[in-house]
Amino acid sequence: MNDPNPNPPQSGRDSALADAAARIDGILLGKPRAVRLALACLIARGHLLIEDLPGMGKTVLAHALARALGLEFKRVQFTNDMLPGDLTGAAIFERERAEFVFHPGPIFTQLLLADEINRASPKTQSALLEAMEERQVSSEGLTRPLPEPFFVIATQNPVDHLSTNPLPEAQLDRFLMRLALGYPDAEAELELLRGEDRRELLERLPPLADASALRALQGQARRVHASEALLKYVRALAEHTRHAAGLAFGLSPRGALAVLAAARAWALLAGRDHALPEDVRTIFPHVAMHRLGHGDARLAENHAQAILDAVALP
Repeated sequence: MNDPNPNPPQSGRDSALADAAARIDGILLGKPRAVRLALACLIARGHLLIEDLPGMGKTVLAHALARALGLEFKRVQFTNDMLPGDLTGAAIFERERAEFVFHPGPIFTQLLLADEINRASPKTQSALLEAMEERQVSSEGLTRPLPEPFFVIATQNPVDHLSTNPLPEAQLDRFLMRLALGYPDAEAELELLRGEDRRELLERLPPLADASALRALQGQARRVHASEALLKYVRALAEHTRHAAGLAFGLSPRGALAVLAAARAWALLAGRDHALPEDVRTIFPHVAMHRLGHGDARLAENHAQAILDAVALP
């Protein structure tokens, strides 16, 4: 699928985003499209699911996003014996104070990497996914808001299913986008082999924005203009999925809203104040296919193309 804007934006208001995208791609190497999609997901106030083999750069991407955008970052390795309280925190009795004191868990951060989310029990998965939806944690009868912004990047290994608990479709819907990073091209891989350790490069990556700047960008994305013709195009795509053969599900109204939000964020990354049908076509495989029962992120674009070809452009 052709990218209508292959280069990051260079206009004044987007210069920090352009610099962040370039710096992150300089660390990840050879994956500028995936970097921009991840940035668009964050700008659209969504959460990101990355499905790919080990060693493809999933952790590097998450950490680089946090460093470049000046966000607090925590990583949690999900395991079968992990309890919801290990993630959200718990109240512990402190003898000196003669009372229970809440100790926040690692979920109280701005960017959380939930590594191998499908290895956790359904109960622990639900605790995370509920917090993603509500952006708050309820514990000991009290509701505690999560930091703002709050962004989850979860990872899954698409081929190792031993002792895993796949996310149900209703929970997959909590992720705005699903990506596969894929292998780098020959030139990028050679540069990776010649270059420095990625962890050392991450440590030297300066913050190019902060939480307040990111919140401002998120507000700008919501104000990106979508014409009536574009809205009808998104609606036509959603309607087609509800009747097309070979799809497990049709796109829900919430899924259609997710497509529109991601398209607006992609347009903002391209330096525009209006969204185009090409923006919708670019983000559609990554926003829609995991909502339609398509199980392999690595083949999502190929299967999405048939849907896009079946619906006339406005």
